[in-house]
Amino acid sequence: MALPNLLLVLVAAMTIYLVEGTDLKETKLSLYLQDISAFGAANATAVPVAGIAGKAWTFAQFGTLYVTDDNITKTPDRNSARVGQAQGMYVTAGLDGLNSHVMVSIVFTNKEYNGSTIQLQGISKKFEAVREVSVVAGTGKFRFARGYATFETYFLDIPAQYSVIRCNVTVQHY
Repeated sequence: MALPNLLLVLVAAMTIYLVEGTDLKETKLSLYLQDISAFGAANATAVPVAGIAGKAWTFAQFGTLYVTDDNITKTPDRNSARVGQAQGMYVTAGLDGLNSHVMVSIVFTNKEYNGSTIQLQGISKKFEAVREVSVVAGTGKFRFARGYATFETYFLDIPAQYSVIRCNVTVQHY
């Protein structure tokens, strides 16, 4: 009879411990990605690295794989305070060229979140005004992250192949 009572006490204590230790937080961030897609330019931050043989490696060509390392700033101004980097890759995944599969890590370098990351993944419908992907993981201050992020083209200069992408992130974490 003592063993079942001891087991019940242990289960109750563990439940209380787990409930008290789960302070789920929600953080909302607005970040600005400074994207330079000028292939061959010394300052390019997004470049195609693979594609279908015999086809042009373009943004709308199925199978084209880009790698990216965009500066992330606090405001749309490219000279504003740097928050971190958007590092990862995306591939044109729709046969019609309309969708990209995005796999990007937001790597924070600012004082508040330095060393922490948020991982984004999902299909981005690249010609829609607002594109949404999932927050699938995080590290540091964003450990066990989950949530979503939206991308909006804030500024586009086609001749310079320069754009500013606003990334709004809503993330739950511990």
